[in-house]
Amino acid sequence: MPSRGLGKYIVIRALLIIPMILILYTVVFFFLRILPGNPIMAVVGAKNIPPAELHHLEHLAGLDKPLWYQYFDYLGKVFTGNFGVTLASPSGVPVTNFIAQRFPATLELTLWAFFFSVLFGVITGAIAAKAKIKHKTGTDTSMRLYSIIVYTLFIPWFGMMLQYFFGVYLHWLPTSGRIAPGMNLHTITGLYVLDSLLTGNWPAFVSSLKHIILPAITLGIVLSGAYTRLVRNNMVDVLSLDFIRSYFARGVEERRVMWYALKNAFIPVVTLMGLQFAILLGGAVLTETTFSWPGMGTFLLDRISYRDYTSIQGTVIFIAIFIGVVSMIVDIIYALLDPRVKY
Repeated sequence: MPSRGLGKYIVIRALLIIPMILILYTVVFFFLRILPGNPIMAVVGAKNIPPAELHHLEHLAGLDKPLWYQYFDYLGKVFTGNFGVTLASPSGVPVTNFIAQRFPATLELTLWAFFFSVLFGVITGAIAAKAKIKHKTGTDTSMRLYSIIVYTLFIPWFGMMLQYFFGVYLHWLPTSGRIAPGMNLHTITGLYVLDSLLTGNWPAFVSSLKHIILPAITLGIVLSGAYTRLVRNNMVDVLSLDFIRSYFARGVEERRVMWYALKNAFIPVVTLMGLQFAILLGGAVLTETTFSWPGMGTFLLDRISYRDYTSIQGTVIFIAIFIGVVSMIVDIIYALLDPRVKY
């Protein structure tokens, strides 16, 4: 029975992704067409294009058809895995080609930023909770201020500060790109750090690791504040429970008690992890622009400047699908971890 219940829960969560995609696609589709300007003229780069030639290019792009036809035609293609072709240069290239090329870079940045955000958030949250229990007001207040300040940081500004200090002033880390120019790396997954390990390419490993540190730490620190507050509040609640007091009374060492408390306080954090993925992908657009990171964010901004309808729609829908799947996986993990969750 539990397996059937979980299976039904997974199916329902998967089906809920569909209306999310439809709503997002509808908003993006009509918003792009409400904005002033013509994508063909933006691509051609000429204001005075002959009407006949303009009509011909619009016909080739399918923009001369009624809006309702464009809407359902593209939607039908999406459900078959076809995200259309690019309108801007290079025109006629499947959008999925660019997604396959750029998404690994965004995924790598997101995973590393996710790691740093959880790491910094859990450490600072645990320090704050321990300080609260021991009535060390100064340390607790400092950690809470940290959570507020980092969450309000503007990513491009913070990234440029780190670029200047660690890249320009100290010359410790590179300030842009994914790997040193001219370095050869055989890609398997598209994740440069992992691929360099799998192929035993140690110079590429060192280079790719150095390049990922600044953008990942920038995004990770900004998003760690939410974890700090959540871990701190949950651990304070757990540390005040009777079974924790009994551990201390029995003389269990403090390090082990704090670990037990952290494990019990971590279940709500799992839910936040799934929500943070959406924020991470949104923040990746700003981070990628700041560090010239060749991912989905920079590709999306480039396509927006050309009003490339199909590329923008395809990129947004793909990101929505990815976020929906990640959220579904997190909900399933949460349901498995917490026996109070009914499915």
